[in-house]
Amino acid sequence: MLGDIDPPLVREWRAKLLSEGVSSSTTAKAYRLLRAILMTAVNEDRILARNPCRLPGADQEHPHERPVLTLEQVMQLADAVPRRYRALVLETTFASLRYGEAVALQASDVDLQHGTVRIKHAFIEVRGKGMSLAPPKSRAGLRTVAIPSFVKEALREHLAEFPPREPLRLLFTGPKGSSIRRGNFNNLVGWSKVLSELGVAGLHFHDLRHTGNVFAASSGVSTRDLMARMGHDSMTAALIYQHASSQADQAIAASMDARFEALQADAGREPQTPAQRDSSKRSARAQWPIDGPRPPARTIEGRPGLEL
Repeated sequence: MLGDIDPPLVREWRAKLLSEGVSSSTTAKAYRLLRAILMTAVNEDRILARNPCRLPGADQEHPHERPVLTLEQVMQLADAVPRRYRALVLETTFASLRYGEAVALQASDVDLQHGTVRIKHAFIEVRGKGMSLAPPKSRAGLRTVAIPSFVKEALREHLAEFPPREPLRLLFTGPKGSSIRRGNFNNLVGWSKVLSELGVAGLHFHDLRHTGNVFAASSGVSTRDLMARMGHDSMTAALIYQHASSQADQAIAASMDARFEALQADAGREPQTPAQRDSSKRSARAQWPIDGPRPPARTIEGRPGLEL
């Protein structure tokens, strides 16, 4: 009975989800859904006097930090997968695409002349129906993304080697020309083996989009521009990537400081802090008495008063 649901029961249900291996993010989403349903029972149907979903922090998601590849690692990964999927790896990374968006691209979505890709569909998997074309995840998902020249060349080579087939003329397909289901991709590519050989075991395909977002944020674009490229309606994700980029920039500055101090140490000088340098300047000025004679000023010959 709905009236039998109380906070201890909700706590037990949540603990069971986590103990069975359900991720903390998925558990938080399930908790929020249950809370919304029970809130209707409280406010609209008057079945419950109070919402039993009152667990502090149970609605918050704390996803684990995902790995970010270097440019070199992305290129190594693209070269390591079967050639049919090389451009897919590059396109997903450097256009910041979701998996469903990448595998739904059609030949007509690629503009090699201007170096852009248009995202207007995404594949979703419907139980009992298989792969189904649908609009992107949000209205912001309808977008056109500029791609680097080396990705454009990879797409040109892909189109020549693996020409799209009718009727959908999909850009990326399996060996038989059909759309690539997410569950089949790892086996088609030999994903786990490839990652292990490259030393990046545990990488998810979605981490390619994550890597591309980090690259985009590090270019210094505005939040709005980053949102448009990622296909997000909300600023939240874009700000997270920009914050990460800012932290990376601070790390670069710190690295420069370390290299400067090492250079001073190699020259036989102890590195000085700004305060120490200011103190040294004041000490040098103080060597000349205020009322005493100062060293003669050097002047340019023929132009009295103009000191060097």
